[in-house]
Amino acid sequence: MAHTREEVIRRAIREFRQLDRLVRGLSAAEWRLTVPRPESKDPWTVKDVLAHIAYWKMAVALDARGKRLPPKEENLKPAAQNHLVYTRYRKRTPREVLEWHRQVQADLLKALQEAPEEWFRRPRRGAEWPRDLDGHSADHRVKDIRAALAKRKSRRR
Repeated sequence: MAHTREEVIRRAIREFRQLDRLVRGLSAAEWRLTVPRPESKDPWTVKDVLAHIAYWKMAVALDARGKRLPPKEENLKPAAQNHLVYTRYRKRTPREVLEWHRQVQADLLKALQEAPEEWFRRPRRGAEWPRDLDGHSADHRVKDIRAALAKRKSRRR
């Protein structure tokens, strides 16, 4: 499927705005809420989910620049990469993760603006590409963050 720079940027901005609107006013307690996850996985909080989303968007920005994650990260299976992100960012404050999320978005948009046109049209790109910029983020925004916030609200009633 052919993609255009404008379409990819539009999708990335739309999802970022929805996610940022959701997380920008969270209380300290809301950042610490655990999200629905299997017991066999790391016990993510809302803050951990935002770090996870930002990490994968950062990887897309690198790819747009013709760069890769460091070999020790790139060669890991996705579950191990996710665990690495969890251990790397779990001790950061919500403010630090929120600022990083915004920095990654600014860097991503710059990388997308500078990427060669061919990068957007590679034949292997499916309809969902670039999933880490919108679909992946939206899934976590809805299934993890919104679900954790809704669960907390229902417990208060």
